[in-house]
Amino acid sequence: MANSPQAKKRARQNDKRFAVNKARRSRIRTYLRKVEEAIASGDKEAAVAALRAAQPELMRGVTKGVYHKNTASRKISRLAARVKAIA
Repeated sequence: MANSPQAKKRARQNDKRFAVNKARRSRIRTYLRKVEEAIASGDKEAAVAALRAAQPELMRGVTKGVYHKNTASRKISRLAARVKAIA
């Protein structure tokens, strides 16, 4: 357990940041799941729309430090390829 005032403050800040990051990660996963569901249903229009909605959300996660840039790019690239394959 933190003893010094500085360590106590750091612990509080970490808890807050963890909650924010957790919510952001959850929100991004929801967007990604919507794309996955649209791909699974075979509805190309819905999949394209879901992917368009998911991309900025995922990149916002990058700027906020939740995801690494390459990870987000890889996810977007793979989803885009799967959406494109629906014909």
